[in-house]
Amino acid sequence: MSVYDQAHRAIDAAHRQDPNLTADGRPAELVYADRMAAWVAKLAPDGPRHLLVAARCQHLERFLTPRHTFPEGKAGYLQWRRHLYQKQAARARELVLEAGLTEAEADDIARWVSKTDLKKDAGSQALEDAAVLVFLENEIGAFAAQHADYPREKFVDILRKTWRKLSPAGQQHALALDLPPAIAALVREAVGSD
Repeated sequence: MSVYDQAHRAIDAAHRQDPNLTADGRPAELVYADRMAAWVAKLAPDGPRHLLVAARCQHLERFLTPRHTFPEGKAGYLQWRRHLYQKQAARARELVLEAGLTEAEADDIARWVSKTDLKKDAGSQALEDAAVLVFLENEIGAFAAQHADYPREKFVDILRKTWRKLSPAGQQHALALDLPPAIAALVREAVGSD
């Protein structure tokens, strides 16, 4: 078994500890990791093998730091996310080194997972693109239902900000998604294609 396979196993073992389950009974983090890895494989088919390992770490042990453990509001949310980026990067680095990846690969993975140098670092941007695409493809409906009290303008603003995070290639993939009609209309409005 390669060191990459060992890292994959170690990361997925951590994901399996997630008490949050999807409708089919799988740990939510494991499902998310599979989706992230699938998108990164599409976005960066010639990328380094450890980029796929990094893709599996996007929400690594996120369940250990629930959102409610940080203050309410935008500032608290941003603080929580910054904390998660650093915590997940450190944990990913630890697991991949234990699996036998090189220091340089572990450093890359930590940098990508911590979202360092977005738009400048291809690995960080591939993970960001994949995260947005997973959100649009699998999570936006639940997000909209959870925030049904938001006015249309707020959804459009959220989508506009989300759109700016994507690379041009990520934007092309997003436009090709088969979204529910109401969500697709919001996306078109947000990107100025309505």
